[in-house]
Amino acid sequence: MIRKLFLLAFCIIAQKVTAQEKLPLKSTYEVLPSDTKEEIIKKASHVVPTENQLSALKDGYIAFVHVGPNTFTRKEWGNGFEDPKTFDLKNLDTDQWCRTMKNAGMKMVIITAKHHDGFVIWQSRYTKHGIMSSPYKDGKGDMLKELSASCQKYGLKLGVYLSPADLFQIESPEGLYGNLSSYTERTIPRAIKERPFANKTQFKFKVDDYNEYFLNQLFELLTEYGPIHEVWFDGAHPKTKGGQTYNYRAWKELITKLAPKAVVFGKEDIRWCGNEDGKTRDTEWNTIAYNFNPDTANYFPDLTNKSLGSREDLYKAKYLHYQPAETNTSIREGWFYRDDTDQKVRNADDVFDIYERSVGGNSIFLLNIPPNREGTFSARDVEALEEAGKRIQKTYGKNLLANAKGVKEVLDANENTYKVLNMPTSELVFELPRKALVNRLLIQESIQTHGERVELHALDAWVNGAWKEIAQGTNIGYKRILRFSEVETTKFRLRILQARLDPAISKVSAHFYETRPPQLDIVTDKDGNISILPKMHNFNWNNHGENPAANLNKDMVIKYTTDGSTPTLTSATYTKPFLQTKGQVKAVAFNKKVSGSVTAEWVGIAKNNWKLVAVSSETSRYKAANAFDANGKTYWGSDTTGAHQNVIIDLGKEYSLKSFAYTPQTYHRKGMLEKGTLWVSNDNKNWTVASDLLFGNLINDPSKRRVVFPKAVIGRYVKLESTAIAEEGKSLNVAELDFYED
Repeated sequence: MIRKLFLLAFCIIAQKVTAQEKLPLKSTYEVLPSDTKEEIIKKASHVVPTENQLSALKDGYIAFVHVGPNTFTRKEWGNGFEDPKTFDLKNLDTDQWCRTMKNAGMKMVIITAKHHDGFVIWQSRYTKHGIMSSPYKDGKGDMLKELSASCQKYGLKLGVYLSPADLFQIESPEGLYGNLSSYTERTIPRAIKERPFANKTQFKFKVDDYNEYFLNQLFELLTEYGPIHEVWFDGAHPKTKGGQTYNYRAWKELITKLAPKAVVFGKEDIRWCGNEDGKTRDTEWNTIAYNFNPDTANYFPDLTNKSLGSREDLYKAKYLHYQPAETNTSIREGWFYRDDTDQKVRNADDVFDIYERSVGGNSIFLLNIPPNREGTFSARDVEALEEAGKRIQKTYGKNLLANAKGVKEVLDANENTYKVLNMPTSELVFELPRKALVNRLLIQESIQTHGERVELHALDAWVNGAWKEIAQGTNIGYKRILRFSEVETTKFRLRILQARLDPAISKVSAHFYETRPPQLDIVTDKDGNISILPKMHNFNWNNHGENPAANLNKDMVIKYTTDGSTPTLTSATYTKPFLQTKGQVKAVAFNKKVSGSVTAEWVGIAKNNWKLVAVSSETSRYKAANAFDANGKTYWGSDTTGAHQNVIIDLGKEYSLKSFAYTPQTYHRKGMLEKGTLWVSNDNKNWTVASDLLFGNLINDPSKRRVVFPKAVIGRYVKLESTAIAEEGKSLNVAELDFYED
């Protein structure tokens, strides 16, 4: 009887394994009209990355470099009319680029070989609109050649961005873009007698003039600059002409032959994450739905839905396809370098936070670093990159589970070994040799052998003799980083709560990130409610909405006072906004008794009853009411009629006013108030001067400036009048005005 039960159980298990694993592994599966939901999910669980896609995921963190005429014109997009002499590069230090990227932890750099303006940075045979016509090295320079040599020196992979759009070829009288040429069979590369190719490979394609031009340049890039590991295309089109279309299938054939290790971004290999600001989905599936066959398609639309890869999306699919996401953004405000005064740079907190959310969220992190007009990365960029790199190495260079007890296939640091877990629920337990502080757990599925399967998981720690759940996540995929408040423990338990089929876990590692008490912001809303939060980095370009300092400081405790005294560990703990309309609030963040810097803020009169009475001028986008909306990201902007501007505000009732504060906008250097007068009135007719105003160095230090009046002034109406604007400006910009009873 026992033997029969054993055989029956064995048969059931064998049938389950056979049912789950009988499908072959593919990077693309067709969904048949007859497929049930269960069959669709089974197919999705057998969709795996190609060898090149897996290599791209392993690279994880890579660099983008935008450089060209825009670097010198300070524009984001050129127009195709730029004189090549505009590219006035005197020096170039690609060794410095690669050294910085290596220190940051990056594995590859993709450079803009040609942006939308059509200017090329290598010695192309097929155009004169490029570096060959610039002053750089008397027209003999080749940025791509220098970068390729530096990549080999520092062990970095190289990728190229060749913009399909080309404004020079559109605007030039003899341009090839949209010239309505016929499609005929062309030989690629087109032979240039004076400069024959060492690589004798040839292709025959039926294409028009522009596609031939594009293929010729692709041939140059992929055969003369060492191995290319990514070819980057985007869908940006500042202008089109003549109904020009692209023969991507020909491009792909050429790339596959000449760069067999390369993935193609923007097509079937790698997809755009859907934004340019470093925002990540909480659940990033790389097995996604298509309504056409991506393996034969010529055109690929952007895929931006938040639900991408969900079961409901897959049920509607005609094809299931593996396509990793690339989370791309810039370290600066904009893709090209403009200056080192107004153009803001992400700090190390922001870079490290995006790294953990993107690389640790089943995607690839592509960070743009635009070189300056001296041919180097600027000091602020280098500082942020190298500091973030130090944090990455210090945190993830040490695995606290290295000597733990548990499933060896998961702990052996070999991504080719794995443990298949039997569902509907399953768990892995890891026991450390001694207690350790941990606040990060890294998990990987064996996606190359089993695809992406985990849909929900949780992490427990052994605390005070019992299991305590400390983190929960959705999918895992190639890599998931769980971030949680630090816990001291000897045991962890990873529970797989939901999966599409039995998942294969290839790696689990534990880490500790040494958090730093952040600087704080004390913010008052219109109703007088006080919020105390980690300070947001002042980076205005495509803000991703995350608070990196808060993300990285899960163990932080905020202590505050309202009587002007310095907060200590025994002071009140901030948990939620509180109401206050006068006095001074001070706050400090503590992390394990280590204190951050003290932040102090005088609390002004609540603005919920304030009204605009009059304004000298305003623009349609920058209304005068923005100057008292309790939102520092908006501002009043006057017209350009001159330095003498004014605004009158009704505070709602009489106050004994003792001081006021002016907060300038910080998006650019313009419109900073330098001189003026603050007036107060009871009836909006008879005015008393509360204080003359003189602000210095606002351009270099655009911080909030508080002015204490010589004596208290009683009034209901206030008038700010400017008499001089920094740098002899003709328009005034004001982010916020505040008035105080203290």
